Amino acid sequence: MNKPAIFAHRGASGQFPENTMRAFEEALQSGVNGIELDVQLTKDGEVIIIHDEKIDRTTNGQGFVKNFTLAELETFDAGGWFSSKFEGERLVTLDKVLAWMQKEGNHLRLNIELKNDQIQYVGLEDKVLALINKYDLQERIIISSFNPFSLQRVRMQNANIEIGYLIFGMPDNALWIAKEIGANAIHCEAPYALSAYGEAAKKAGYPLRIYTVNAEDEYKQLVKVGVEVVMTDFPERFN
Repeated sequence: MNKPAIFAHRGASGQFPENTMRAFEEALQSGVNGIELDVQLTKDGEVIIIHDEKIDRTTNGQGFVKNFTLAELETFDAGGWFSSKFEGERLVTLDKVLAWMQKEGNHLRLNIELKNDQIQYVGLEDKVLALINKYDLQERIIISSFNPFSLQRVRMQNANIEIGYLIFGMPDNALWIAKEIGANAIHCEAPYALSAYGEAAKKAGYPLRIYTVNAEDEYKQLVKVGVEVVMTDFPERFN
């Protein structure tokens, strides 16, 4: 029985501040197969890595990501909220992480989630694809989103890059949408993967990549049904 690949969810976010270089570095050191992170656009059109549409939860600032320039966002502390020992961690750009992925000894795959289901970031797809091309990393990238129209735009621009259709809960039309937009896989929660829907998706040739798995018993169930990737906040638990 093949074990699923392990992706660190927002980096090793169970023990380090999410979506920071520290969390990504620690994930690499832990021996994971890949990293999942989230991208949005700054006021001046830079691709920044952050999960929430507002900076309030994971920095010492307040407001929407889209209302700040990159230079302004880089002044905020992105580590102290997690623990005082991580004070001084900063938000990081996708450009910087892709450059880091080219370093010797870094063979990670990268799942880039386009955070455009709440806010429509015009041009996000183009900018992300341009950065991937800049660093010639297409073979190691998966682009995912809850927004099927965004993924469709990615597919129209790039016929070959890996696309994962992100779903929440148990939608009965996920497989149909995945086919329509040219997705390569479905990114879902464990209950979907363990259901008849998940079985049908696998039979139709769509690998399942599961978020966010932190419990040992859930992981074992997913290994049994044969999922491709497990995303976790605690990668060291499953390596």
